[in-house]
Amino acid sequence: MQIVLGVLFHFFGGFASGSFYIPYKKVKGWSWESFWIVGGLFSWLIVPPLAAWLTIPGFAEIIRSTSAATLGYTYLFGLLWGIGGLTYGLGVRYLGVSLGSTIILGLCAVFGSVIPSVYYNFFPKEGKDSFSTLLHTHWGEMVLTGILICVTGIVVCGKAGMMKERQLSQSREMIQYNKDYHFTLGILVAIVSGVLSACFNFGIEAGKPMADTANMIWKAGHPGQGNFLYQNNVTYIIILWGGLTTNGIWCAVLNYRNKTFGDYTDPKKPLFNNYLFCALAGTTWFLQFFFYGMGESKLGNGASSWILHMAFIILTANAWGLLLKEWKGLNRKTMLTLVAGIIIMILSILLVGYGNSIKQVS
Repeated sequence: MQIVLGVLFHFFGGFASGSFYIPYKKVKGWSWESFWIVGGLFSWLIVPPLAAWLTIPGFAEIIRSTSAATLGYTYLFGLLWGIGGLTYGLGVRYLGVSLGSTIILGLCAVFGSVIPSVYYNFFPKEGKDSFSTLLHTHWGEMVLTGILICVTGIVVCGKAGMMKERQLSQSREMIQYNKDYHFTLGILVAIVSGVLSACFNFGIEAGKPMADTANMIWKAGHPGQGNFLYQNNVTYIIILWGGLTTNGIWCAVLNYRNKTFGDYTDPKKPLFNNYLFCALAGTTWFLQFFFYGMGESKLGNGASSWILHMAFIILTANAWGLLLKEWKGLNRKTMLTLVAGIIIMILSILLVGYGNSIKQVS
């Protein structure tokens, strides 16, 4: 039952993340940097402490009692992740929701799931799985195989993207639904985003002492009831301060450069709707990690949790890409290539889930 709940929570988180960009498409008359930072204020500043306040009594005291080193490393990884999150928005803009999310999050899944285990190989810690453990256990081999399958899915979906680009120049109908599509620029941005976005997982690891404290306090008052579902909500606050710093500075620079500071108050723009949709997008974005923390409490914050989370986002984003007609007008061969990539992602989810179930039983 723990496995089923863990996978289900990761699905909810993946659905939220794969869907968060959709409300931004309803924002009218604002530049990208304007709607990105307004949504980000909800994602990184407003909703995280609200979620912590609702779920973790005394969360502020936990933060105050945490060592400066732990807070510093958690914030640093948040800064680096912020660059990844910033370029994620650009990657989706240039590649579309489906292809951009697939490549970015696929890379993020691989780096975020493997690098922590490599770190624990050199700096062992009780309760953490090292890369050697993954290599020398049956369940670990299943997880690593799932990661390799995930990489294969990324390559296949990338191939579909290149096929799509060749057809764009030949179809006016496709251009209508892909006005910002730019494969070369998009793929460069996606690579940067995919690598740096993995830093969120590193931030969770760095801030684990805060989550452990929240978990210990909760378990003291709820003996025999397992781990605290919302323990990571206190860690998110610090990580997302780092993300807010990076994104806030860059969006302010773009507002200045593009003379778009007037977006926020221009009465000629649909301000109420724009703020509403940005708030919806930002809140939906945060829900991915709200549910990720719940899934992590059931499965553990190892390779399994991270890749399940990423894979569910990829699947959701591809479903939205189809609904939004980002692949409208493609020939049969390109569509079959895309579908093959999605099926490969599903296989990676099943294999990682199977590997994790073996670990729990052993």
